[in-house]
Amino acid sequence: MHNHQHNHHDDHSNIKVPAIINTVFTVVEFTVAMYTNSVAVLSKGIHDLGDSIALILSWFAEKKAKQDPDKKRSFGYKRISTFSALLLALVLFIGSVFILVKTIPRLINPEPVKAAGIIGVGVLGVLFNGTAFYRAKKGEGLNSEVVSWHLLEDFFGWSTILVGAIVMYFFNYPIIDPIITIGYTLFILKGVYQNMTKTVNILMQGVPEHISQKRIEDRVKDLEGVVGMHDVHIWSLEGKTDILTAHVVVEDRLLGQLNSTRKRIKDIMQDHHVEHSTIELESAEFCSGIECS
Repeated sequence: MHNHQHNHHDDHSNIKVPAIINTVFTVVEFTVAMYTNSVAVLSKGIHDLGDSIALILSWFAEKKAKQDPDKKRSFGYKRISTFSALLLALVLFIGSVFILVKTIPRLINPEPVKAAGIIGVGVLGVLFNGTAFYRAKKGEGLNSEVVSWHLLEDFFGWSTILVGAIVMYFFNYPIIDPIITIGYTLFILKGVYQNMTKTVNILMQGVPEHISQKRIEDRVKDLEGVVGMHDVHIWSLEGKTDILTAHVVVEDRLLGQLNSTRKRIKDIMQDHHVEHSTIELESAEFCSGIECS
């Protein structure tokens, strides 16, 4: 039994706008960092340079992921977006570590910064990243989730930098600059870890977090005439399309009612958001799964 549901959301366009905005703003960040001598702005520029590269790759990956299945890729190209999400998470991790190495010395020897310039770019950062986040959150799938999560981080990051710049403008506390940078970077690393965990789980074909395999098995086994269920495998292509394959053992009398039995099982799968399911019905005397041995 096969159950397909197709969604035609234009995710790649929701990545395109943030990619363009992020690339343009990265140039602005490096320019302002040189003018203001701010390690916070410089670290954001380095961070966003890597993000721009990853976002552009994510944009192309989302476009490729929309291609229909073919003879070489029977499930299509949706998992490309998952690899793109992994790349983006790796870029964020490497960039964050690099930022920490460059910023810690500023805690020991704080340097004066031009707070007025930081305030100006801070306002732009809040506006740019707020706009990009609003567009990216409309997308679906793990890749869009990673991108939108990062843009939200950038929004709050720039908000923090802006507040810190205002304080430095009225008070001579240059140490605020590296403190903000380190705090923001550690916050990013926490988000990277969470998203990396989800991405690795998908690539390892783990059971999606929002699905309980036990609940599905219990509901199927509670159906009248169902004897058991084995060789159950549940995974996700890209964090949105969930797939299940299983062998369901039924009483012999149900083997003559295949359509109605499949319909009952299909309804359970839909309740648990499984979009593509393959169910093999078999009698108690015949077992064709791996777990039969």
